[in-house]
Amino acid sequence: MTIQELENWFKNVELPATPIMLLPGTTITDVDKFLESHFIPLRANPNALSSKPIWDRLFAFKLLIESNL
Repeated sequence: MTIQELENWFKNVELPATPIMLLPGTTITDVDKFLESHFIPLRANPNALSSKPIWDRLFAFKLLIESNL
């Protein structure tokens, strides 16, 4: 999945109310800021080693949303 496809997916799905426990120790309190803060560095350098945890959190969030649809 590309960055653009993932961004489009999040734009076209109903986002859950906050707070959201994403992973142990990771709580999303503002979904828009969470997505923005994750997509900005991905757009800048998607293949950087530091981008792996960002991809992981975005896919975990996507999976959480899909499991509740």
